[in-house]
Amino acid sequence: MSDYLLEVNNLTKRFPIKGGVFGKEVGAVYAVNNVSFKIPRGQTLGLVGESGCGKTTLGRSLLRLIEPTSGEVKFNGQNILELSGPEMRAMRRKMQIIFQDPYASLNPRMTIGDILREPMDIHGLFPGKEERKKRLYELIDQVQLQRDALNKYPHEFSGGQRQRVCIARALAVEPEFIVCDEPVSALDVSVQAQVVNLLMDLQKDLGLTYLFIAHDLKVVEYISSRVAVMYLGNMVEVAESSELYGHARHPYTKALFSAIPMPKPGLNKERIILQGDIPSPMNPPSGCHFHPRCWMATEECKKEYPAVTQQSESHYYRCFNPID
Repeated sequence: MSDYLLEVNNLTKRFPIKGGVFGKEVGAVYAVNNVSFKIPRGQTLGLVGESGCGKTTLGRSLLRLIEPTSGEVKFNGQNILELSGPEMRAMRRKMQIIFQDPYASLNPRMTIGDILREPMDIHGLFPGKEERKKRLYELIDQVQLQRDALNKYPHEFSGGQRQRVCIARALAVEPEFIVCDEPVSALDVSVQAQVVNLLMDLQKDLGLTYLFIAHDLKVVEYISSRVAVMYLGNMVEVAESSELYGHARHPYTKALFSAIPMPKPGLNKERIILQGDIPSPMNPPSGCHFHPRCWMATEECKKEYPAVTQQSESHYYRCFNPID
């Protein structure tokens, strides 16, 4: 058995742009463009980048909630993009997702008990009445809610409590891999810490593997074993969390990390202000997509997209002029 639970090779998601009277294709958006990475079993890969860079599309493509255009997604060594509908349905038991908005992702007409029972019914798990009841209590205990929550409706809970229900729903089918799609961005800061600590405790207890998508760079640093940085559909740098935050090589990564607030206002920190806006994904710049905003860009950057450079065994980046 491989040390890696998930291996992604050259994954691409292309959205056609149609126009005119007859709806002909006039262009395309590459929301995810030739992305490759691996996630070891029981570890967390953090995924960061500005809004619109393709993080959520990547996460959903891994589960085939959005069908990728090309590439490979190997789960336990099996390319899930080759699976038929019924085969993929069975595979979904091992791959779950926690959505960003706990208010929109729960059916308001169903009790919490019904919400947690639904995935078990779909996959035919815990068929006995007593077995099912025991499993529901186990789930609600794991996410640290009161057992009477099973008889209540989503509107009776706070945002943090609803997200705990979403986590319990993902755990209901005993998955191995969970895509956490900005699971704390809609919550208060104090509640964020509770939910992140809960996810880490569950990972330790159940041996879970996470793809953790977020905007909050400090949260990503705290929870992640490795961190990947995306820009305009491309993965520009990947490294161990401590190495990336301490020695980022790509200018975009450096600029992104410079925006992290300091714990004490008096501490000096270089703030890198990027010029201009993110280019349109419908018409990306030639060469390196970051070059119009990069203070280290050269003529080579404008003409050619940089290949992957290996800084160390676990540190990769795409840049002609990395930061020392």
